[in-house]
Formats: sequence, C-alpha cells, structure tokens
Amino acid sequence: MNGRIVILGAGPTGLGAAYRLGELGYEQWDIYERADHVGGLAASYRDEHGFIWDHGGHVMFSHYTYFDELVEKLLEGDYDEHMREAWVWLLDRFVPYPFQNNIHRLPDEVFLDCLIGIIDAQRAPRTRNNFGEWIEAIFGDGIARTFMAPYNFKVWAHPLEMMGTQWQGDRVPDVDVRRILQHLLAGSDDVGWGPNNRFKFPLLGTGMLYERMAGALAKTVELGRDAIAIDTTSRVVSFADGTSTPYDMLVSTLPLPELISRLDTCPTPVVDAVCSLHHTEGFFVGIGLRGDCPSSKCWMYFPEGNTPFYRVTYLSNYSPMVTPGPGHFSLLAEVSSSPFKPESATDVVDKTIEGMVACRLLTPQQANGDIVSRQLLHVPYSYPVPTLGRDAALGVVQPWLMEHGIYSRGRFGAWRYEIGNTDHSVMMGVELADHLVDNRPETTWGLLPGEEARQTIR
Repeated sequence: MNGRIVILGAGPTGLGAAYRLGELGYEQWDIYERADHVGGLAASYRDEHGFIWDHGGHVMFSHYTYFDELVEKLLEGDYDEHMREAWVWLLDRFVPYPFQNNIHRLPDEVFLDCLIGIIDAQRAPRTRNNFGEWIEAIFGDGIARTFMAPYNFKVWAHPLEMMGTQWQGDRVPDVDVRRILQHLLAGSDDVGWGPNNRFKFPLLGTGMLYERMAGALAKTVELGRDAIAIDTTSRVVSFADGTSTPYDMLVSTLPLPELISRLDTCPTPVVDAVCSLHHTEGFFVGIGLRGDCPSSKCWMYFPEGNTPFYRVTYLSNYSPMVTPGPGHFSLLAEVSSSPFKPESATDVVDKTIEGMVACRLLTPQQANGDIVSRQLLHVPYSYPVPTLGRDAALGVVQPWLMEHGIYSRGRFGAWRYEIGNTDHSVMMGVELADHLVDNRPETTWGLLPGEEARQTIR
C-alpha cells in the first residue's frame, strides 16, 4: 500500500484506523467527520443543567489486549471500574441478570412453568429456523413467553421470526438446569455470567475515550465535513461545503445505505441487497434529578408492555462526574423504534417518565417535582438487525465495495451486531489499517457469523 487513505467518520472505527496508521508510521491519510464532535454513537455530551449523557447505555469491556492497553494509555486512570449489577423488572419484582439463571426469584407457578419449559425443550429437539424458534428451543416456552420473546421484541423492534440464529455468540446466555437448581437450593443468585460482569467507565462519559484518541492523532480530525458524493471511477469524495478530496482507498464508517446512496454508480444487485438490510432507530431519554441516588444498580431490563423502554441505566452510578454535583442522580432510558414498532419523539419522554413511575424507578413526587433535566436524543441508526437475509446481502455488497477500493467497517459499516461493541469497532479500524498497510488479515471483520473475536493483538 502506497496511496492515500481517506477515512469517513470519526467514531470508534474511524479513529481506530487513524490511530493505528499513526502507530505504523503511515502518513498519507486524512479523517473527516460530518458532526461537530468525534465519537459517533459512542460520543457524550453535557446538557445545559450540567449532566453528561451517552448515546445509549455503554459500558467498556474488551475481548482484546490491544484495546485494553489503548484505554489505559489514553485515559491514564480517568475511569471508574465496576462489578456489574444488572436486573430484570417483571411481575412486580427485580430478578437478577441473567434471568434464566435466577428464575427461582419468580412466583412459584411462573418458576415451575419456566423450569418445565426448559426440561421439555431439552428432551425434544425443536427447529431453530429463526430467532423466535431458537429462543423456544433453547429456553423453552415458559422463559420465552415470560421474558425472552417480549424483551427481544422491545430491543429489536422486529418480529423475531425475521431474525437469524447465528449472531448471538456471548450476547445471549445459555441455560443450565443443574445450575438453576443449585442456586434454588442454596437460596443464592447467579450473577457472574458474561464478558461484561466487570467493566470500566470514563469519568466524563464514554465519549471521553474517543476525544482523547482524536487528540492523540498525528493529524486533526476535520469536523463539519459532510461527504455527499463519491465518484468511484476517479476516486474523489465531494463534501457539502463544495470541497473535494481524492483517495486511493476509502474507509467508510457510514451506515451502508448512506454510503451506497452517495456513490455515483452502483449495480442493481448491490442496491437491492442494501435495501434488504434492517435496523432500529433509537430514542435515548435522559432524566436528571435532584436527590441522592436510591439504588446501587447499574442497569435494568424491562420486558413488559407498561414501559416504552427496554433498558434503563443508573448512569450516575458509573461516575460521580456525570451530574452537576452531589445531591443529583441520572437515569438513561433506551427505546427502540421501527416500522414494526413505531415510537414518536413527541411523547416518548412523557411515556418514559410514566414508565419509570410504573416500575418504581421514580416516585410520583420525584416525577412531578425533582426532575432537573429532560433530554431526548434521537438517532436514526441504533441497532443493525441480524435478519435472516443479512449475511447473503452482505455477501453481495461488501465484495463489490472492496473491488472499488471502499472498505465499509464499523457498527453500521459492517452491519453485524455481533461485532458492534466499541472494542470490536475500534479493532475493526485498527485491523483494517494493518491490512491496508501490511496486508495482515482482518481478524474481527473476517469472522464467520456467530463467531466471537478473541485474538490477542499487540
């Protein structure tokens, strides 16, 4: 590689690519961001009341030594570290996460229904042609009906029958009858599962890491540069301000539909494949309050229909510096939307507050008198949905792009939820830089669907 690399997007992937190019001593690159700040979906912002908010409930955990070392280097200790305290609210109670390991907390009749469902599912193999069937085959009808099906519909905002079965990896816990019964007899909870049972959080929000990364680059991120057209023949990117820039290789972190819409030419099969991809929109509602935080919880899941949100985070429990000062706390709620589950910006904040009262996160008095800040952040792309046809569509789109010197990576550039964590996203950029400069394989992006990235990279 000896040509000019242009990077579109200064989120985790774009910044990861630029940072690694600097480490490799490669100088022929520039990075452009259409917003007035870096971080993308991992950015943070401070509101007019002094609360700091993330774009959703981010926590920082990693599958990579390189990412861990990068965090330590850039943050220099400016983070807090926590043991996960996650819960599921349903049937008028909190059940520790993971739900299926702690069903002994449920009412007796519901516990029995869930346990019998697990046993029946293990005795008689079932089809697993889609995510809905997979849930019933793994967890049984009781857990599917009580938690897994309604919760996942709230998250994905798509019928589960539309979704594939090869993406879960370490995102969805398995079920173990012996383990469930052991905790039932011991009267104990099983809370240690998963890669995020211990996590870090930057003191000024998740975006703090990416602001530090941008500040450590050999070149300045060019902000406010919206790429509106890409000439794939002459290899030129044109911006909304009337300027343009040539490239030899283009690294795009734009959502795939946004990227394809900017190309001067694109064959019909590629356009059709991109049109078949599905995603959710996200409404992130921040509620800042006066008063001491009433809980030590990290985050909570909400499968029932009396709340619009699927998850709420006690964001102020992550860092003492994300509120205006002592005597304040903050809740961050996440709501998914799609044509299958439409939500509206006009009433989602009010519905969120009503839901918080319904599930006892807030008292009526707090809801009526103690709210200092009401924030709504609407993002048009929140989750890339792993639909049944996703992998076939990507198999058409990605090869064509790379044949034309365009590398689409990142949460919505790769369009693969299973490698969409911030650590995955940074590493997609890092590994792409290694590939373009030294022809090394892209380990994370190159995973087969359903596999997990576990390579130690130094």
